[in-house]
Amino acid sequence: MSVQILHGEAIEQPAERPARDLWQAVRRGMMLRCPACGEGHLFTSYLKVAPACDHCGEVLSHHRADDAPPYLTIMVVGHIVVPMLMWLELRYQPELWIHFVLWLPLTLIMSLVMLPPIKGAVVGYQWALRMHGFDEHSAEAEEDRKLANPAKAVISA
Repeated sequence: MSVQILHGEAIEQPAERPARDLWQAVRRGMMLRCPACGEGHLFTSYLKVAPACDHCGEVLSHHRADDAPPYLTIMVVGHIVVPMLMWLELRYQPELWIHFVLWLPLTLIMSLVMLPPIKGAVVGYQWALRMHGFDEHSAEAEEDRKLANPAKAVISA
C-alpha cells in the first residue's frame, strides 16, 4: 500500500497492479475465450457469460455487457448491409420482394453470428480496464468473494 495526499488528506492507494493488455483481452473475448488466460470458455451458452473461467478460475461474473453488444452489432451489420443494399438498388433496381428475400435473412444471420464475438470483446475490454468489479481491490470484488465463500465472511466479521 502506498499513501497519497489529496486535498490535505492521506489516502491509502493499493500497490501498483500489473497492466493488462487491452487488445489481447479484446481479441481473446472475440474468440469467445477467457480474457485473462485465453484458454477457458467465456460463455456457457449462446450469450450467457460463464461465472468463472474453467481453465484459470478468473471470476467473470462482474461483467456489465448489457446494451453495448446489441448496439455495436446493429452498427456493424448496418454499415455492411446498407451500402450493399443501396448499391444493388441503384445499379439494378430489383423488385421489392428480391430485397426482402436477400437482405432480411442476411441481416438476421449476420446479427446472430456477430453478437457473441462482440459481447466477448466488451467483456474483455471491461476485464482489461478493471471495470465493474474486475479490479481485485474494488468493493464489488470484495462482495463477490464474500458471496463465494460465506464461511470466511462470517469469521472475518
